[in-house]
Order: sequence, then C-alpha cells, then structure tokens
Amino acid sequence: MNAPLKAVDDATDLPALMTGLAGQARAAARVLALAPAEQKNTALAAMAAALRASSAKLLAANAEDVADARASGSSASFIDRLALTPARIETMAEGLDVVRGLDDPVGKVTEKWTRPNGMTIERVRVPLGVAAVIFESRPNVLADAGALCLKSGNAVILRGGSDSFRSCQAIHACLAQGLREAGLPEAAISLVPTRDRAAVGLLLSGLDGRVDVIVPRGGKSLVARVEAEARVPVFAHLDGNNHVFIDKAASLDMAKTIVLNAKMRRPGVCGAAETLLIDKAAADAQLKPLVSMLIDAGCEVRGDAEVQHADARVKPVTEEDWATEYEAPIIAAKVVGGLNEAIAHIEKYSSHHTDAIVTDDAQAAARFLNEVDSAIVLHNASTQFADGGEFGFGAEIGIATGKFHARGPVGVEQLTSFKYRVHGTGQTRP
Repeated sequence: MNAPLKAVDDATDLPALMTGLAGQARAAARVLALAPAEQKNTALAAMAAALRASSAKLLAANAEDVADARASGSSASFIDRLALTPARIETMAEGLDVVRGLDDPVGKVTEKWTRPNGMTIERVRVPLGVAAVIFESRPNVLADAGALCLKSGNAVILRGGSDSFRSCQAIHACLAQGLREAGLPEAAISLVPTRDRAAVGLLLSGLDGRVDVIVPRGGKSLVARVEAEARVPVFAHLDGNNHVFIDKAASLDMAKTIVLNAKMRRPGVCGAAETLLIDKAAADAQLKPLVSMLIDAGCEVRGDAEVQHADARVKPVTEEDWATEYEAPIIAAKVVGGLNEAIAHIEKYSSHHTDAIVTDDAQAAARFLNEVDSAIVLHNASTQFADGGEFGFGAEIGIATGKFHARGPVGVEQLTSFKYRVHGTGQTRP
C-alpha cells in the first residue's frame, strides 16, 4: 500500500508531486472498484467515528484558518462558509452515516433484456474511476466528496481552497484513518498537499489520463476556469442565482416563512435565494410585508420602482443585479405581471440551479415546475433544500447545472457510469 504524500505549504517539484498523487489514486481506484460494500461501509463508519473523536482538533485547526481569513478582511458570508462548529462537525459525521446506509450502486443491474438470438444483455453500474474535486472555502465538502466517491467505488483527489488548508488537513486525517481501519488504500481519498495554485492547472490537464472527471465547487470564476481549461469531463456547478416567485394565489404567511428562510438561513450557500419576484396581482397584499420583513431581518433589498415605493429603505436595482449571486444578505426584488413574466425573467437571468414558486394554485405550480428549466424546481418550499443531504443522498459532491450524465445534487448513483454485460451460448453474427 503506497504511503500518503506529506502535506507541504510549498511544492518544489509540483508536476512530479501531482503525477505521483494521481498515480496512487489510479491504483486505489482499481481496488475500490472491486471492494465489497461491507468493506466500504466499515471505512465510512470509522471515518464518522474519527470525525466525532477529533472534534477538538478540527475546531482548533479551523480556528487558525478563520483567524487568518478575518485578518485578511474576508466577508462575513465567506467566514460563515469557512467556519466549523461542533454542530457542523456532527452534521459531517451524520452525512457519512447516511451515505453508509445507502445501497451500493456498484454492480447494480439497472436493465436486462434478452435478444431474439437468445443473448441476454445487462446494463450495470460501474465507477467513473478517479474524480478531482476542486473546491473553495467550505471544508465540509472534503468529507462529503470523500464519502460519496468511496461509496460509489471512485478514488478522489481533493483540492481545497488555501483559506481552508489546515481545516482540510485535519478532516482528511480522519478519512485516512477510516480507510486504514478498513484495509483500503489511503490514496482512495487524497488531499493535494500544497497551497500552490498551479496544482489546479495540473488537475485540469487530466495528468496524462489519470483523472477521469473534474468537479468544481466554488464561485463563478473558478467554474469558468475549469470549464475553459479542463481536458477531461466536468460536472458543471454554476453559480446559484436562484429565484422565488410569489404567485397571486400564495398564502402570505407561507410566503413570508419561505422567503425569509430561502434568503437568510445561510445567505452564503449556493441554494440561497437571490431574486424575489412578486405577482402584480398580489402586490397590494404581499409586497410591503415581504420587503419590510427582509429589511428588518438585516437583508438589503434592491428593487424596481414599485418595490422602492413599498419601503423607503429599498435601494434601486440595476440590470447587473438580476444576474448576480450575492452570497450575502442582499436580494433583488421585482413586481412581475403574472406567471408568464416570472418564467420569462427566470429563463433570462437564472443560472438554472434552483428556483421556487409559492402558490396555492395547483395549475400555476404545475406550469412553473414544468416550464422552468432548472436543475431543481420547488413548489411551496425553500430554495435552501438544494442540498444532497436534504434529498436523502447523505451528502453531495455538487449541484450539477448541466444536462449531461448528472443534474442537480450529485450523489452516489450520479458518480457511476455503466457498461453492458452480454451473456451468450455460442452465438455468432451472420
């Protein structure tokens, strides 16, 4: 079993380091592809136990990262994404427990049929191979991605943001401990052991065929770079420019509850609402209560003329605001002339991540869910449910906003491909 590469702040021979890392991951992927479900589950249980037992170490490492981020003037939303708490560590461990309880997708026959010549054909799930996950400030992504890739039989190379370097090292140590206890190669879940940003470019190159898929988890600039430079397939995760539309048939109490949660529960996550659309037919009853509620809760509202008229504290909206993922307690708001105009606005500005309608009109809800072309569409629920854990996946490796192979929360099934197994009795083709 290959020894893990030592974590360093500066890599003197980065290409050699990354090639070695990917080579070890490639070998580990072969082992994982054939590992029984029981062995992978043993590793996941040991990882969750190690996270819980190492809570103090994780918090100490994270405190250093947070202190550096504060000193460098990072925003409050960035600090929120970076920070670990005892509750968030427990949530990470619980996510591993849920992943452990999922059915193993590897080897699952999804379809089977017999041809007229007597041959039987099966379509069966197989791992992708080696995934490279490039993420920014949220250290919990490391545990989520590591667990999902392990369960789906894939090796993974994780490259976290430099701001979370210490936190990621501490979390990775817990995952490596779980792999050792289960007798699996530590290279199955690898952490890039350097802050050097050039490591990202090397991962995007595919490292001579050693990397099979790239998953970016971060802001628009990271995703744009990955999509522009990657030489291997990408699970695209675009920014979460998410909308909540308040239909004329919406209950005010429900609208207030959903809008406040969608925007303010955690403004910095990709599932946070960034634009509020209100049906003109409901504006007299709904507009002022919703806008005033958001402002009173500490959210800056940028609105059109009607929204500004509803509350003097509203700031003027710009064209740029409609296409902005704020990742902060800021929301753009607009009064629209009904469902058609709401759908048209979303089609023009949405990043096709997550969009919601609040209404008691089943027909309006059905139209919205059918016509809004986003990875996740919701009726009478907060956009902050855009999360693999909330979908019952245990965790997610990202929210894919593309349309090839995977869309929405990427869980264990989405981290597999398939092959065909053909059983014959001596058939030849005429």
